[in-house]
This record gives sequence, structure tokens and C-alpha cells, in this order.
Amino acid sequence: MYSSATSPTALRTGTAQRPPSSAAIRRPGPKPALPARPAGRIEAPGFLPRAGVDRLLRPRLPQGAPLAERTDTAALAAPSVRAALAHITRISPAFSARQVLREDGRHILLTGLIGRTPVVAKCLSPQAVQGEQRAVLAERFHREVAIYRAFVRHRPPVRMPKLVAADHDRCVLVMERIPGRPAAVERHPANAPTPGEVRAVLGAVRALNLWRPPTDIFEQPLDYQWEISRYHSVGQLTDRDAGDLRQLLHGLAHTAPQLCHGDALLSNIMLAPSGPVLLDWEQAGWYLPGYDLAVLWSVLSGDSAARRQISQLAQLGGTLARDAFLVNLVLVLMRELRLYDVPGAGEEQRIMIRRLYEDAALARRAVRAAVGTR
Repeated sequence: MYSSATSPTALRTGTAQRPPSSAAIRRPGPKPALPARPAGRIEAPGFLPRAGVDRLLRPRLPQGAPLAERTDTAALAAPSVRAALAHITRISPAFSARQVLREDGRHILLTGLIGRTPVVAKCLSPQAVQGEQRAVLAERFHREVAIYRAFVRHRPPVRMPKLVAADHDRCVLVMERIPGRPAAVERHPANAPTPGEVRAVLGAVRALNLWRPPTDIFEQPLDYQWEISRYHSVGQLTDRDAGDLRQLLHGLAHTAPQLCHGDALLSNIMLAPSGPVLLDWEQAGWYLPGYDLAVLWSVLSGDSAARRQISQLAQLGGTLARDAFLVNLVLVLMRELRLYDVPGAGEEQRIMIRRLYEDAALARRAVRAAVGTR
């Protein structure tokens, strides 16, 4: 029987198998390239190519990070920031910049004031506008603008930054700035949040997943059949893995989709005095039930109690909800391995990669057990 403290689902399947040893998970040689994304298809969350391993491990400052009292004039004087400020002041002339929260190859985040109201402005960086991925980045940004505008008419049951202004054509968002601290500053945090914070985060995610807005507001960002095929084609999924996942998907053909944040990492959740606040909504849409829970399960490797809670929540809807969670979990873990299992990894990253392979093996066994119960 899989231990409910660590397994993705508390299934009774006989004697548990040992996780693969470090020798079994070592994968020498270059990694095969993923198949090209078909034209018109929305890219799966998290698959935008990164500049390097250092970018993956670098902590991301969220939108509500603490703001210094003094204006950072040196950072605001950079040419890329001045160009972003020109777009921001076009839609919010009263915006007064204070500090640069983040500037990378994708986005520029600025804190500032509109009158006495603290706000955060987000826009595409000049590198993103001129780079090879500009179409994908612009598409994501347009989707996030559309989602924030939809939330003005249909308020979700979770706390999120309110929209102040937006420019769809120039890819600019101005949102309220919420005081608080991030649930984690890393994608895979070494130190998990406290049990109370985990319960609050799961409660907020669960409330969002149970919400039923009009179906035409959101898209379906993930093509499950195509994702299984792409991982199978590069060897991350075996023939049996792909067959098991497709069999579960066949049984879920008539399952109602669930509204998910799509990128419910702890670094995208702010712990404010009023409760958890969800940030970065560009991947929100309709998924198989349990996608957000699968994302949280994948990054909470050091918290067995939190994983147990997630497994229990994933099975509240019965067998179909369990199967949907397992399909999501395998695909999320394959994505994480694709992001982190790269040449030149340091010792800490290699330890994390080893854990991801162990988690992936555990998820595969749970999928096979679920197929065997059909």
C-alpha cells in the first residue's frame, strides 16, 4: 500500500515498490528536442524556453514584495525601464514609479503610486518584444489582460490584485499592490510554509476550483493528448506510461473541466493579512480536475503532511477526480524534469532532480494501479 504521506493518491495496491536508486535515474547524454508546437496551439504552462539554469534557480520577486521608501533612481533610469514607463504613463498619467521589482527577458515589474494608492505595473520587456518568442509572450500577456478584465465583471471567490488599467496592444497591466510576503521565493522551496499557511493556500485554491463562471470567459490551455505524445516522443514516457495515461483520459472524456489558476506555484501566492492572494493569472483556464493540486504537490516535496492533504482533496470527487489528478500530476512532473534536468546542474539541483524522478516513478505506479482498478 502506498503511504498516504507521500503518495499522490492513497490507493491500496499491495506492497509498495522502492523509489529508483540514483543509478537508475541517471540519464547520460544530450536530451532529445521536444516536437515543435503546432501552429495556433496554446503552449503548455511553463514551457517557454529559459535562458539558462541560473534563471531557473533565481528567486522571483512577486508583485507584492516589500517596497523601499526611497525611489530607486538608478534602476528607473535604465533605457528599458524608461521605455516601459512611457507605455505605463500613456494609460495611467498619474503613475509615479518608485522601484523596479523585476527586470528579465520576459517582463518588467515596477512599483509606484497613483495618487496615494500603491500599485504594480507589469509590461513586456524590450528583449521579449524583439526576441524570437515575442508572439508566444504577447499571446500570454493578451490572455492575462483578458482574464483580469473578465474578473472585473465576474469576481472570483479568491483574493487577487484588482485591475487599475490595462493596454492590450502595448502589453501593459497596472494592478493594485497588496501588502504581504510570498508563500515561497523559489519554485521548489527548501523550506515549506507552516501547516496553517498550507491550509490557507489549499483553501484558496479549492475555492477557485469549485467556482463556476461562464464557460466562454476562459480557454483550455492544455491539450492533454498532445502533451502525452510529446513526452512519449522524447522518451520521458514509456509506451506503457503513454498507454495508461490515454486509458485514463478515455475514461475522463465526459468529466466536466475545472477552473484552475494554471500556475499555482507558491511563488505566485502572496500571504497577505487578509489571506492568500493569487498572482500571475496568464495560465488560468479550464483543466481536468486537480491541476492546481498537482502543481502544489509537485513543489512540496519536503512536506509529507501537505502532500497528504492534497491527496485527500484530490480524491474528494471520487474515482474520476482521482484519475484526473494523476494525469495532471504525471504531466506536471514531466514538465518540471524538462525544466530542471539540464547539463551543468549543481549539487542542490541534482538532489532536487533526484526527488523529481522519485516522484515521477511514484506517480507512474499510482497511474498503473488506477488503470488496474478499472
